[in-house]
Amino acid sequence: MSGSGLSRNRLTRSLTRSSLTKGGAATAGVAAVGLLLAGCNPGGEGIRKEGTASNTPAPRGAVSAAPAPAPSTHYKKVNAVKLLAADPKVSADVKRAVAKPCAANEYPIEVTYASLTGSKSPDVIVNVMTCADSVGLGAYVYRERPGSADGYDNVYANEQPSVYAGVDKGELEVSRQTYDTGDKVCCPSGEDVMTYRWANDHFTEYDRYHTDYSKTTVDDTPDDTAGPVVGTTGAEG
Repeated sequence: MSGSGLSRNRLTRSLTRSSLTKGGAATAGVAAVGLLLAGCNPGGEGIRKEGTASNTPAPRGAVSAAPAPAPSTHYKKVNAVKLLAADPKVSADVKRAVAKPCAANEYPIEVTYASLTGSKSPDVIVNVMTCADSVGLGAYVYRERPGSADGYDNVYANEQPSVYAGVDKGELEVSRQTYDTGDKVCCPSGEDVMTYRWANDHFTEYDRYHTDYSKTTVDDTPDDTAGPVVGTTGAEG
């Protein structure tokens, strides 16, 4: 990833990471973020990010966003709170985090609609964060499946601390802040970023890199010692 790309992605996270969802269903308050970044990512990726921006400072990150799709793009809004509550792949801790709003009717949830699996309908990326400091608690991808109890299948779940999922060039990109001993929540030492491709009805990790915030270069050499990681059966550990 180029230096300019990393800087753009960190700007994007600072604008969107701390989004809150009102009343369990996504609202359109963050669509303007994509328009703001249109000059950085011409053409867009058909991504629609929804939520209500808060004033909570956000950690640095490397997941990029893109301009919102044209008004003619059709997608079905989901009630993310109900979707998470009914999902057996979501841990009890995360369910407790979204059992009640942080303030008024704002929940610590960010919802993004994007095409990741080749489905006719947009897939749904749901990020759950803490109310106090917007640290990631869980990241999930839902694929529409008519006939299922809630209309969606959970095809990716990751509940590692400080996790965040987004889209980069039409692929699932998951980042996780890394902390050394003594680091404060606001100030991680680095970040791991993993990229996943959809094939044969599941996501498989095919690339990862680590960013050390104390250095100016990015180690983007894939970890050859680790086998493919499949995110289809609940939270990764």
